Amino acid sequence: MDHKLHRLDSFSATGSDGQLYKVSAYEHLVRDPVLVRDVHEHWISTGQSEYRLDDGSRVEMRPDGTLRVAGSGIELQPLH
Repeated sequence: MDHKLHRLDSFSATGSDGQLYKVSAYEHLVRDPVLVRDVHEHWISTGQSEYRLDDGSRVEMRPDGTLRVAGSGIELQPLH
């Protein structure tokens, strides 16, 4: 099954290391197998989403709503 990411939004966040980060939110899409008759591609959401930094690093959304750069101790605080 074909799969792709669609960027929904992006925002700036300050890391616990004092650095400024750009975080992007993506939704997972799959090709709709029902609508293959016309020349346009049709994609549907899987209901899954994820966050990533500009360099591709994954950002974990923790159950308490905090954001953390995966594999590091860096917590992110969105700037409003």
